[in-house]
Amino acid sequence: MVEQQAEHTRYVALGDSFTEGVGDPDPSLPNGVRGWADRVAEQLALADPRTEYANLAIRGRKLVEVVDEQIEPAVAMAPTLVTLYAGGNDILRPRVDIDALMARYDDAVGRLRATGASVLLFTGFDTVASRFFSVNRGRTAIYNELVREVADRHGATLVDYWRFEEYDDPRMWDVDRLHMSTRGHITMAGRVLDTLRHEHTLRQDPLPALVPVRRLDAVRANVRWTREYVGPWVMRRIRRTSSGKYLEPRRPVPSPLAVTPIAG
Repeated sequence: MVEQQAEHTRYVALGDSFTEGVGDPDPSLPNGVRGWADRVAEQLALADPRTEYANLAIRGRKLVEVVDEQIEPAVAMAPTLVTLYAGGNDILRPRVDIDALMARYDDAVGRLRATGASVLLFTGFDTVASRFFSVNRGRTAIYNELVREVADRHGATLVDYWRFEEYDDPRMWDVDRLHMSTRGHITMAGRVLDTLRHEHTLRQDPLPALVPVRRLDAVRANVRWTREYVGPWVMRRIRRTSSGKYLEPRRPVPSPLAVTPIAG
């Protein structure tokens, strides 16, 4: 009797800049970024080189765009594992109907779960420490509660970003203060793998204590940040353009990764 091998993982990552990998630059890769999802896929492939990985996430996408553009292609890929985060770009808009958005989100998660895939969902980050982004903290809390309900209803797994206190450190964030830094992406990959209960080799040295910043230097940094990042972001909102308007998915087709498997 021939022994059948266990099914290999086909991992499909869906969402916006968070999942695309913005903030973790790598000029050698499509769209010039790497990100936590790539690192998760690499760790899965280290354990099983048959692992396949697709990443359909594109920066700037709002929740309805993620649903309309990414869910059906993902379903067609017959995934065994899906990660989905969407809604952050909606929360930042002046007006948003969170209930209507989450109805679409609920339907999308149901379609993904109907494939038999394991689905990982994310709560939004708690922006209490940010003077600029904390204005949307209440919206994010409502979004998170609805995400928890969707996860419970469909048997999805939750990655509870809201409770990850390590992200209160500014060094976990890119210079734009909106996207995770490389360190933040590595940490998130570890958090996702821990949620999956999958062993991994992602380790980072502890950060040294933060050096206090003089008030004048902080003011200058805020002025520079406003000019270089907030201003262009506002202009894109006024013009109704997206930072990802001309981008294509980084990994549109599930395919193996070139990694050296772990022995034993």
